[in-house]
Amino acid sequence: MVKFSKQFEGQLVPEWKEAFVDYWQLKKDIRKIPSPNNNTNPSKHQQASLSHILLSPLKKFSFYGHHQRDHGAIQVHTKLASSASKGDMYETELLEKFADTDAAKEFFARLDLQLNKVNQFYRTKEKEFMERGESLKKQMEILIELKAALKQQRVKGASADDDSKDDPSISCTISCEEESGKDVTDQEQLQDNSTVEFDRINDVEFPESPRSEEIEKSIQMKREEGKMRSISGRVITCQGKNVRINIPLTTPTRTLSAITYLVWDDLINQSKKGCPEANKLHINKKKLHHAEKMIRGAFTELYKGLGYLKTYRHLNMLAFVKILKKFDKVTEKQVLPIYLKVVESSYFNSSDKVVKLADEVEELFIEHFAEDDKRKAMKFLKPHQRKESHAVTFFIGLFTGCFIALFVGYVIMAHITKMYTQESDTIYMETVYPVLSMFSLLFLHFFLYGCNIFMWRKTRINYSFIFELAPTKELKYRDVFLICTTSMTIVVGIMFVHLFLIAKGYSSTRVQAIPGFLLLIFLILLVCPFNIFYRSSRFRFLRVIRNIILSPLYKVVMLDFFMADQLCSQVPLLRNLEYVACYYITGSYKTQDYGFCMRTKHYRDMAYAVSFLPYYWRAMQCARRYFDEGQISHLINLGKYVSAMLAAGAKVAYEKEGSIGYLCLVVVVSSAATVYQLYWDFVKDWGLLQFHSKNPWLRNELVLRRKIIYFLSMGLNLVLRLAWIQTVLHSNFGSVDYRVTGLFLAALEVIRRGQWNFYRLENEHLNNAGKFRAVKIVPLPFDEVDNED
Repeated sequence: MVKFSKQFEGQLVPEWKEAFVDYWQLKKDIRKIPSPNNNTNPSKHQQASLSHILLSPLKKFSFYGHHQRDHGAIQVHTKLASSASKGDMYETELLEKFADTDAAKEFFARLDLQLNKVNQFYRTKEKEFMERGESLKKQMEILIELKAALKQQRVKGASADDDSKDDPSISCTISCEEESGKDVTDQEQLQDNSTVEFDRINDVEFPESPRSEEIEKSIQMKREEGKMRSISGRVITCQGKNVRINIPLTTPTRTLSAITYLVWDDLINQSKKGCPEANKLHINKKKLHHAEKMIRGAFTELYKGLGYLKTYRHLNMLAFVKILKKFDKVTEKQVLPIYLKVVESSYFNSSDKVVKLADEVEELFIEHFAEDDKRKAMKFLKPHQRKESHAVTFFIGLFTGCFIALFVGYVIMAHITKMYTQESDTIYMETVYPVLSMFSLLFLHFFLYGCNIFMWRKTRINYSFIFELAPTKELKYRDVFLICTTSMTIVVGIMFVHLFLIAKGYSSTRVQAIPGFLLLIFLILLVCPFNIFYRSSRFRFLRVIRNIILSPLYKVVMLDFFMADQLCSQVPLLRNLEYVACYYITGSYKTQDYGFCMRTKHYRDMAYAVSFLPYYWRAMQCARRYFDEGQISHLINLGKYVSAMLAAGAKVAYEKEGSIGYLCLVVVVSSAATVYQLYWDFVKDWGLLQFHSKNPWLRNELVLRRKIIYFLSMGLNLVLRLAWIQTVLHSNFGSVDYRVTGLFLAALEVIRRGQWNFYRLENEHLNNAGKFRAVKIVPLPFDEVDNED
């Protein structure tokens, strides 16, 4: 049977862990209380136990009934808090003498503290969700009115003689009022304010908590910076109401139109000091569809948050019951029925607002978004997790064994034919080896991602929430391992057959085309539109790559810049892909003229672009995030990628020219970039140099229990960051070809990135936990404005 402590830790909301009952500390407090059975006087112990046996049935059938709490071992007093928002506060008084009264007082003081903390947090979150629910109801009313107006306009347009083929739209007037220019939505401010309120409560009870000051500063910074970033909202007058339409700038079209609107608005303001004439704004069916999609997502997140709050109530109630049972067992007192009545009547257990709001959300969602189909609505509101099949585990083992056998055979044949030595066949190493190294780096990176998923799940890091992945479509670590083992088995198997044919002397065009044909198969499978081989994950990957390439036009989310960071560690893969594409597209494989691409000027110029494009994309993402959020840290991060871009360009120039001047340039620029990157890794990602932290040199909150792991990771990161020195030294492992050495160093960079991925998400998770952010804040499309504003 699983212990309750493990069950409790496994089911709690990770981002709200600090707000749950500290069950483990209460257990430690109970261990400090000695049991009455350990009394040194055996005669008194026998008398006490005999009296306990005789009187315990009488206690159960007490004539005082509910008034037993007034004559029991304890009495719980209720007092009003300093502010009405905090509710009632509870304080326990000991009426009987315990084996260790001081330890019992300490236990009940902490128990009261936990009960007050749970009540205050529940009250704060309940207020937040209730206000969010009221806001969503108003959004639905506006949406329904606009839909009705659009329907009427469509009927009028159909009856008119000059009916056009375009969708009819509602004509609304843009008002001349100055917009408020909020960078964050009202929902985000509501959550931040509620967080600050709860942190202030915690600051009274736990003075070492510095969260409230940091959050207040961040909110103030967002309000100041957000005044200049109001291009996504426009105040319109429609159907007699002033409504601001907030369209998120998530796509290039919206971004460019918003920038055009800003420029045009500036030109009008320069030419006319007064209010310009009212313009017409058309709300067509497409805009309403987008607004409806935003509201539906907000309802889904609200329902998820209400479910978390129900889980919070249930688990805390169980924790109080379990800890009181342990106390009664140790002290042999009847404390559970007395204190449990107080817990049951407390606010977090007696309030039914969350249940009612959840029912209202279900009804609204079923009526307006699911066509009165409850089963369809529940697929959105409460999606079921995919069941992990044992067949996946079986095939992982099967393909792992096949891969090992084929790889050993390939290595033995390569050793016999001496393909990977300096005296090897140059044609094979120049044409076939880039394909094999490309697949090796790709699936090594993917395998490390599967390891990261396993560790994130083990350490309770909510990576699905951070990446905004659908729970029904996300890849599990077993799926990732299956993809890796299957793909590498196919790759190594085909490479084994190809090497066997080369060793036998077959050098026809068809044989030389095998590596290119293998790459083409994987590319076709990646863009295959049929619902096979994880289609949702493949399409999500393509969308992320599209967002990265078109940076900074797309709004940057966590998954986008996380994937862009992965591309920064795969520059060797991209350069191999460039060469292989040139080799097969130009038809050089027919004549085995592997030097044709090297002699082409466009290819050499493209090598520069491929080397620093990932860093350029990442820098543009930092610029877009600074534009959206206004935080200086994004500009500092941008400088890191600019330095890496310069280092990559200097390296390519040195490989081309090979002169002493370019060598000195590589050393200087790469050294500066390495110092910049190490500072960011250690200080930002690992939280190093935190002198006043409770964890020496590290941040206060850590996911891993052993601190030595962080320092070992820092040392490994330092060593792997210096792998560029091989560019200067040109060191080889014996007679092994330099291309194999380059693959080994590229693999080390992929491994460095794999371990960094874990700490990057740990940092993001701790940031969410610090703000108790467990559900996504969805921006709302409509914002009703009063005429006085």
